[in-house]
Amino acid sequence: MTKEMRLEDFNYNLPQELIAQDPLLDRASSRLMVLDKNTGEIKHKIFADVIDYLNVGDCLVINDTKVIPARLIGEKEDTGASIEVLLLKRKEDSTWETLVKPGKKAKIGARISFGDGLLIGEVVGIVEDGNRLIRFEYDGVFEQILDKLGEMPLPPYITHKLKDKNRYQTVYAKNEGSAAAPTAGLHFTGELLNKIEQKGIKIVRVTLHVGLGTFRPVKVENVLEHHMHSEYIHVTKEAADTINQVKANGGRVIAVGTTSCRTLESATGEDGIVNPVSKETDIFIYPGYKFKAIDALITNFHLPESTLIMLVSALAGRDNILNAYNTAVEEKYRFFSFGDAMFITDDINH
Repeated sequence: MTKEMRLEDFNYNLPQELIAQDPLLDRASSRLMVLDKNTGEIKHKIFADVIDYLNVGDCLVINDTKVIPARLIGEKEDTGASIEVLLLKRKEDSTWETLVKPGKKAKIGARISFGDGLLIGEVVGIVEDGNRLIRFEYDGVFEQILDKLGEMPLPPYITHKLKDKNRYQTVYAKNEGSAAAPTAGLHFTGELLNKIEQKGIKIVRVTLHVGLGTFRPVKVENVLEHHMHSEYIHVTKEAADTINQVKANGGRVIAVGTTSCRTLESATGEDGIVNPVSKETDIFIYPGYKFKAIDALITNFHLPESTLIMLVSALAGRDNILNAYNTAVEEKYRFFSFGDAMFITDDINH
């Protein structure tokens, strides 16, 4: 494998106005670009047409993580200065790893009040990247207080306020713990999932709690030196057994989103068998990677020079991906979290 991979090799030119600021009213009405990962051929469809590209005996793997309203605005008890806290990862019951802005005001011992004292946070430690460990004090149930005080932590490139919290949540979101949505899944409606199941495609749930590291820019010129953030994944025995059975019967494994993809690739041995796991993964997938678990991927359009565009380039080839992205720009597709989707598969002319 190459010792060097340049960051600029994963760049493309994106006009600002193509960054989707609001979700569409009908989730399944987004556009869908179907990309043949072998030939680079492209077809333009609507997301609901994805069912036409799924075959009886395939399985669709979805990430059932649920985004928590992890953005809290509080004030320092001693000075009243405004402070923003993003919950990243629960460490113990009432202690979280957080991202604090402005960080310099959050020294160890600093106390922050949220919602007029409904929730009090005390900075008890500083970890790598300058993230703060905050221990919270409250009466009642933390999740209920968070639901009342917290906001959805939308990505930095979305400037519009979200009118309905549920639109930054998949219809199958279940296990709380993400600081960002697994956005490829936002396109599915309950009705579309039912149709897919009725056609004879198995739907399998896995969990990856998305961290904000997913938006962290790659800062090294040589991509291979980038250090991936770690995220928690969970694959049940039932899910692993179902996927292994599908593979054994010659069906395809189709991941919904880069999070499902990374979960499956982290849980799969060199023998191609998916194992049940509950662990942290920091898997970094870039061109040259040999996929062990997935055959196809449903995903959104990703930021230039991001680890996610590297992942899709590993699946379909960098030239095919950059050509597809440039085509999407020409065709005025909508980009990023609330944008349109891409289905990377093989044989798109069935």
